[in-house]
Amino acid sequence: MKHSSGFSEGADRKVYIYRHTLAVRVLHWVNFLTLAIMLMSGLQIFNARPDLYWGASSDFSHPILALYAMQDDRGDTKGVTAIGSHTFVTTGFLGWSRGADGQYTERGFPRWATLPSDTWLAMGRLWHFFFAWVLVVNGALYVLLALISGHLRRDLWMRRTDWRRLGHTLLEHLRLRFPKGEEARRYNGLQKLAYLCVIFGIAPLIVLTGLTMSPTIDAGYPWLLWLFDGRQSARTIHFVCAMALLGFFLVHLAMVLLSGVWNNLRSMITGRYAIEVAAPATESEHE
Repeated sequence: MKHSSGFSEGADRKVYIYRHTLAVRVLHWVNFLTLAIMLMSGLQIFNARPDLYWGASSDFSHPILALYAMQDDRGDTKGVTAIGSHTFVTTGFLGWSRGADGQYTERGFPRWATLPSDTWLAMGRLWHFFFAWVLVVNGALYVLLALISGHLRRDLWMRRTDWRRLGHTLLEHLRLRFPKGEEARRYNGLQKLAYLCVIFGIAPLIVLTGLTMSPTIDAGYPWLLWLFDGRQSARTIHFVCAMALLGFFLVHLAMVLLSGVWNNLRSMITGRYAIEVAAPATESEHE
């Protein structure tokens, strides 16, 4: 019998690439811990006056956002979230929730979302201000290292192809179709845009508005009050930026879970990230 030759496809194989340097990994975990403490201590501070306004002073009759408790027609207490003229019942979560003693009490955000405790405002401020400077130093180091190493220009900067494919990339993520093979080696346009918005948009805003809320800082830099149209406006922008960071964190966490928990965690612990590549075709003979 004659033998004929052909080609057969090999199975896909995993290739490990070095995705994150040690410096990036350390800064990432410091950032994660610091942001969590900042958010929770910030919510405790917010609970001391759980409403937001625009301008130099509070207009109690026209808040932008307010979290409070009220009694209904039957005398039952309910938690209420008011956004402008719209109100929503949020009992058990916002406005009216359980305290450390198990009893319901009026508070903006629930106790499990705040640090260091239920109502320890002075210590909450100390935690918040201390970790704010940790966050600033950590963020400055990240940007500096990204500039020196070329990580910012090489891996994070948006290119024309990223802008052109942005809609397609968003649609693929909504369908839970994540990059594979060579595409997984690089950040896609959606990731780049998110990181750039946080680094050069939300982070500077949250630092500047935080400083604007300090009367001591305002005395030395009064232009901050002019820039943000008053201390209450700065507080509102600060809160919105904090919620935007929380949203970024939650989406980031969801993507880690959906696109491969262990692979993503390993890359941020050891630096090694596995991608699947098609094995080259191999020549085979058969009768």
